[in-house]
Amino acid sequence: MKINKIIMILFIATAFASCNCQQKQQNEVVEIISVEELDQADSTIQLIDVRTPEEYAEGYIKHAKNINVFDDNFIALIYKLDKEKPVYVYCRSGKRSADASEQLEKAGFTKIYDLDGGIVKWKDEGKEIIKNE
Repeated sequence: MKINKIIMILFIATAFASCNCQQKQQNEVVEIISVEELDQADSTIQLIDVRTPEEYAEGYIKHAKNINVFDDNFIALIYKLDKEKPVYVYCRSGKRSADASEQLEKAGFTKIYDLDGGIVKWKDEGKEIIKNE
């Protein structure tokens, strides 16, 4: 009986340790960044707008490439990006970019920056939006 308790305690401790390691690993790959941090980034970064093409047409952050996270070809399209370079992602407010970040991580990208608050926060802070006319 005592051995069963010890085994159970070890099992639970191992499970918690695994969860903590996995969480730290994810935090090392995906980093939430501020509007100011993205604004300071080099113009040669891989900047991905994961909103729909219709949303993108309404305005986007300069140098952003549109890869719709809901597109059936999303995975194939992200594989065209350079895995050796960091990827910056944003959406409208943060939910879809979090989903996209998870998919990028699963695809093997090792450094992903996700814009906190998305393009909504970008606009709220008075940053430039590009519109194709």
